Amino acid sequence: MHALLSFHQETALTLPEAEAREREEGYSPAPGIVVFPSNRELSIRAHGMAPATLRRHLASLVEAGLIIRRDSPNGKRFARRGQGGEIAEAFGFDLAPLIARAAEIENLAEEVRIETRTIALLREKITLVRRDIVKMIETGMEEGVRFAPLAIDGREVRDWEGLYQRFQALSARYSRSLGRTELEALAGDLAAFATEIQNLLEAHIKQQKKSANESQTERHIQNQITNITDLEPSLREGRAEPPGSIPEVPDAERARGAEAEGSGSGLGERQLSSTRTYPLGMVLQACPDIVDYGKRGEIACWRDLIDAAAIVRSALGVSPDAWKQALDVLGEHDASIVIAAILQRGEEIKSAGGYLRVLTGKAREGEFSLGPVLMALLRGKAAKAARDRKKAG
Repeated sequence: MHALLSFHQETALTLPEAEAREREEGYSPAPGIVVFPSNRELSIRAHGMAPATLRRHLASLVEAGLIIRRDSPNGKRFARRGQGGEIAEAFGFDLAPLIARAAEIENLAEEVRIETRTIALLREKITLVRRDIVKMIETGMEEGVRFAPLAIDGREVRDWEGLYQRFQALSARYSRSLGRTELEALAGDLAAFATEIQNLLEAHIKQQKKSANESQTERHIQNQITNITDLEPSLREGRAEPPGSIPEVPDAERARGAEAEGSGSGLGERQLSSTRTYPLGMVLQACPDIVDYGKRGEIACWRDLIDAAAIVRSALGVSPDAWKQALDVLGEHDASIVIAAILQRGEEIKSAGGYLRVLTGKAREGEFSLGPVLMALLRGKAAKAARDRKKAG
């Protein structure tokens, strides 16, 4: 269409009043609105389009009613000019339907613009909701949030691994080829899923506040129970301590007891006890490469993972000292997960030992968390699977 319009001499398509009346009364087409390029010239204006393709597109425009063929008796496209040089009669493609249907075309174009914008907003909404869901799942894993079994799509979900698998199933439905209806359905399902996770986290927060209030109330009650000797000064002198009373421990003895308790751990540095739980299935889903180092090529329990991590640690060149520090700070489970993650990232990490020391140092300062590491690996795996499906399709 652009190539055809380029052969019209004026910058705007107009139909003179006299010519319009002639067309209404059934006379010959207005010559000023008919273009008559040869196929060769039209192909050049269409950036070298092949003749067969050109003919197919012209037929589509005619079928859509956007142009009309005005053929000469011999099928050629040309124009006859009058004595003054003006075009008296032309044979070719009549552009008059574009003028007659201008309002209709404009309305259709506006509908297309609205549809395009709506689809763009839906895609943006889906992206933001997916991002929020990932962050909420990470938070739930990090905080060790527990919840009662949920029924989602007829399946029972008991932990955060199950929720993440449900999220992956929803995300797998997303494609650049989806239309407005499919995108609206997916956006609604993701929003409902996000609401479910948000309710779980809010319930956890309310429970924490309730526990904190109960603890505060209990301390308040204890503070209100005054020692009977404060109410009866006469009991302070000359009388034995009432049965069941607790003698006051001198400050020096309390200090010695605290010192003994602090030195009883046997560790030269603070050991962080992890209260967070990461399902073994999720760890293996994020780091499948470590399965090759398990007994008989499988990892069925945490002990299998710990044993495999010890083998991988040596293969990656992590020194015994760096491994011992990681075990002291992270614990066996989390240290083994870190080794599995380092193995999974492969050549991205140049020095496994140095990288492990850095993470151990961050964990010692309370600045390291395994949740984002696992989620990043899972997202990368899902993105790769989506790319592979796209290539295969």
